[in-house]
Amino acid sequence: PIEGEAGLGYVLKPGFMLPPLMFTDEEIEAIVLGSRWVAKQPDARLSAAATDALAKIAAVLPADLREDLDATTLLVGPSAEATEGIDLSLVRQAIRDERKLGFLYRDAAGVQSRRMVWPFALGFFDKVRIVVAWCETRQDFRHFRADRISGLSATEIRYPRRRQALL
Repeated sequence: PIEGEAGLGYVLKPGFMLPPLMFTDEEIEAIVLGSRWVAKQPDARLSAAATDALAKIAAVLPADLREDLDATTLLVGPSAEATEGIDLSLVRQAIRDERKLGFLYRDAAGVQSRRMVWPFALGFFDKVRIVVAWCETRQDFRHFRADRISGLSATEIRYPRRRQALL
């Protein structure tokens, strides 16, 4: 039922229909609430992506469900200002590409050390973001507060093992 052509993309053959995207009321509320929360975060690229994704979902919903999406009364209030210190989009890209990151890390006592890590997860908490990684310096799994990272640089070096094996 789907045809593809280089340079044009994919087209659904005439006579075939895709079923409408269907969600329960709770699923719509979860999508809206989650998207609104992400949209309020300081990571500008992720914030814009959340807003764009919600608009795309709304565009393909049947009219009655689109009304439910627009009329949801779940709001995201202000949260404590999270200080990230670094561009989290670089971390997310390194995780997707399974590439090592290098940076300076300042511990709780203020001592700085150079780290080379294999990032594989990013945790979002109220006041802090955490980079979860295998640390070559410590030869162990470590959690790094994003607000204590400086001099972040992405490398072209891939992890020696797949990210899923680290989880």
